[in-house]
Amino acid sequence: MRESIAETVRKTDKKSPRRAKGEGHLFRPTGCSVWYVQYYRDGKQIRESTGKRVKQEALVELRRKMGRSEQGLLSDTELRKTRYADLRAGLIANYQEKGNRTLYQTADGEETIGGLKSLDSFFGFSDKNPGPTVLDITTDTGRRFAKKQLDAGFSTATINRSLACLRRMLRIAHEDGKIQTVPIIRLQKEPPARKGFLTPERFEELLGVLPTHLRPLILFLYWCGVRLGEAQAIEWSQVDLQGRLVRLEQDQTKNAVARIVPLPAVLVETLTKADPKTGRVFDDSNLRLEWARACSAVGLGKMEDRESEEGNAWKKYSGLIVHDLRRSAVRNLVNAGIPERVAMGISGHKTRSVFDRYHIVSTEDVSNAMQRLETASLNGQKKPVISEKLVTKPGRKARKLLRARSSNG
Repeated sequence: MRESIAETVRKTDKKSPRRAKGEGHLFRPTGCSVWYVQYYRDGKQIRESTGKRVKQEALVELRRKMGRSEQGLLSDTELRKTRYADLRAGLIANYQEKGNRTLYQTADGEETIGGLKSLDSFFGFSDKNPGPTVLDITTDTGRRFAKKQLDAGFSTATINRSLACLRRMLRIAHEDGKIQTVPIIRLQKEPPARKGFLTPERFEELLGVLPTHLRPLILFLYWCGVRLGEAQAIEWSQVDLQGRLVRLEQDQTKNAVARIVPLPAVLVETLTKADPKTGRVFDDSNLRLEWARACSAVGLGKMEDRESEEGNAWKKYSGLIVHDLRRSAVRNLVNAGIPERVAMGISGHKTRSVFDRYHIVSTEDVSNAMQRLETASLNGQKKPVISEKLVTKPGRKARKLLRARSSNG
């Protein structure tokens, strides 16, 4: 009958000379070709396989494990107890503790985060499968995930949302003492910030082909620059049609700061006709699909036929996105002469650096700016802006220099 590891250790101890206190121990169970280690940490006995058949290599592994133990680091056996499911649960718990609004519930009531679904699929996570151990989640794991998603046609921005989730859950596990070292998870290089915006003429064209139920929402986004999520959460109790104002509550905004948003007359007229005035103000039914269809119809985007690996047909949209309405609003506010601080208060931008990214400057804007400058200069001066001295004959020194140059050929 095959001996247990404990019996093998007892026999080995009788044959081996007594070791100094704190030293580790190598042994090989009967019938096993791989060396095992035994050592103590905080009075607790730890036995692990080295995976080595050569005793000298196993001895190196023993010293490595004991070195980690002396530094207070967890053993490989302890680390293997922590799986992807534990990392994921820690991330969800952290979002709950912070009250992060990006934590949302799926149709079946499960709480999740944007970008987490792709990681679940990659790691094979399910109710029956907790996924790999933390020892198997390394820097190379992040690279393999990124490559797989790129090959599947996902954008680098989408991939980075998932990689950021993976990076965050590993850091939380480190803070909780479940792992001692955090593998480096590198993000993909994203394309430059989008420059999409709509001129008033093109917006009217787009609005005309959108379904009637979506027009109030699109009008609000284009005129006020409010985030889509903020607009979707507005209820009628927050709207003052007589004062032409909407109050966004603290728990509705991304930066947790309440603010007042003015309403344009064209939207007030539309909302006044709405009935009944209860619940959510804006209807966003089938927003993404209807938006893609409308943009494709007026040449602001296109839909391409695609086929998945399983053979399912689908359409991929590319072009103007709903968030570009926010950029358009910021541009229109600034170009209308509204002070930037006031414009930031309407759109909800907290920092100037982000606001500047949304203030798109077109070629027409630059040309118009120079024309306004010339007009202002001419209206404020009787003489031409450029002094006559600068366009008359050159001075004495300049004439001597010109003659010298001409004589030298």
